Amino acid sequence: MSFNFFTRQRWLIALLAGVSSLLAFSPLDCFPIAFVSQGVLAVLLQSAPTRRAGFQLGFFWGLGSYFAGLSWLYVILTVTAGMSPPVAVFALLVFCSLLALYTALAGFFTVWLRRGGILYQAFVFAALWVLIEWLRGTVFTGFPWLAIGYTQTPPSPLAGFFPVLGVYGVGGIVAFVSALAGSLAMLLITTRNSGRSVQRRSSVTALVFIVLTLATGFGLRHVKWTAPIGTPVAFSLLQPNVPAGIKWNEYSFNDILRTAEEMVAAANGKIIVLPETALPDEPDNLRFEHPDYIRLLERHLARNEATLITGVFLRNAEREGLNSAVTLGIDGGQAYSKNPLVPFGEYPPPLFGWFANMLNIPMSDHIAPGGARQPLLRVQGVNIAVNICYEDVFGAELIYSYPDADLTLNLANLDWYGHSFAPPQHLQIGRVRAMESGRPMLSAANSGVTALVQPDGTTAPGDVLDAFKMGILEVKVQPYRGLTPFARWGDYAALLVAVLTLLITGIFGAIQRRRRPTRPETA
Repeated sequence: MSFNFFTRQRWLIALLAGVSSLLAFSPLDCFPIAFVSQGVLAVLLQSAPTRRAGFQLGFFWGLGSYFAGLSWLYVILTVTAGMSPPVAVFALLVFCSLLALYTALAGFFTVWLRRGGILYQAFVFAALWVLIEWLRGTVFTGFPWLAIGYTQTPPSPLAGFFPVLGVYGVGGIVAFVSALAGSLAMLLITTRNSGRSVQRRSSVTALVFIVLTLATGFGLRHVKWTAPIGTPVAFSLLQPNVPAGIKWNEYSFNDILRTAEEMVAAANGKIIVLPETALPDEPDNLRFEHPDYIRLLERHLARNEATLITGVFLRNAEREGLNSAVTLGIDGGQAYSKNPLVPFGEYPPPLFGWFANMLNIPMSDHIAPGGARQPLLRVQGVNIAVNICYEDVFGAELIYSYPDADLTLNLANLDWYGHSFAPPQHLQIGRVRAMESGRPMLSAANSGVTALVQPDGTTAPGDVLDAFKMGILEVKVQPYRGLTPFARWGDYAALLVAVLTLLITGIFGAIQRRRRPTRPETA
């Protein structure tokens, strides 16, 4: 089947379709746009004349999607790192071009494996999408931000697949539905003109599989994979809203400590949480240089028999810095240190030290990973799986804690990215982590978004603080136990389905070619 509708300026249409995917992510959250965006790409690939054309179409779609969705990196490059606007735009363009190579590979192999009917092509497109997004999130430490599955947080009917297949599996389902929807749209156009019964049957097939997929996801949303245990615990999530520009200014040090102390004193929860690097020094230094300050914090905590979890910097045995969370008060003396680090922001990737030096980001060359499989924090009788800022993007690396964890807690400082899409996109990632784990997810962020996310990925209006305002979020959190399928299998389930899909469709395609060797290829 040949579609001439998109024959001109294919690359521009792919680019604009990629840009449109931004509307499906937070804060806009128009999840159906994801199907339109990928549906356009799928239709373009169906009519691409060569594998090279498929590579180009996938590249331009990815470039548009990543350049629009990661535009907030421009803020940190210009404001924090001090780059000139032209250099920052060029650096962002290079970075997004590298990411777009993954979608280019998806386009290349989609055209290469193109044969059979629309259902066959949709399965291939979906399987390839799972694999390329997993590779993007894994190779060279990975950068899985903006995986297309994140667009399907509630109220999307596909949200029910998160506890089963995770974000990469949901991304594959989005690709499957998008390919069918794109084909259905083109079939309706051509059927109206030709009236051929074969095309009518294909239209019905596409519609049936779209409806079945959406209905399955909707049904899965009502499955309770985990169950509440014990009684709710009172949390106070503190949002001090300290500007990133003064965070490491010695003249602001005492003001930052005073703000943190006043907020701890005003908190009512049994577990009080300050965000990432809320105390911009090491606890030992604070105890030595400001002993009265630590004693003052502990007096506030003792009054309510509370525990404080706060972000600080620690040192390992080699005297390398650790981006950590420590406890003070009733359950004091515990620590967790960030493991997956932010490239360029917390460490210079190999061969890119020169570029990291250009950025001039505080502490970017002094941080070491904390190590995998660290103990949970046991606080007020609750097992808390802590992760810090960027590392909650790696869902499969967090599942080791779920058998024993009652909830997850993310400490973050996103003030570096200003009034951009980064904070709401980060909360959307946290919503997916909550659904994958079947546990509440709490976020304590310096400037937002500070929130409580329920195990079904929803947030109540009163459980989210306004960004870029100082505030305290007082919430009662119900602990949960149990394992979702994703918590048991991680990404392996989605990867297995993708590989088996390619094998089965490949075998089916080979059989079809042998039975009908003279049949021309269907685009």
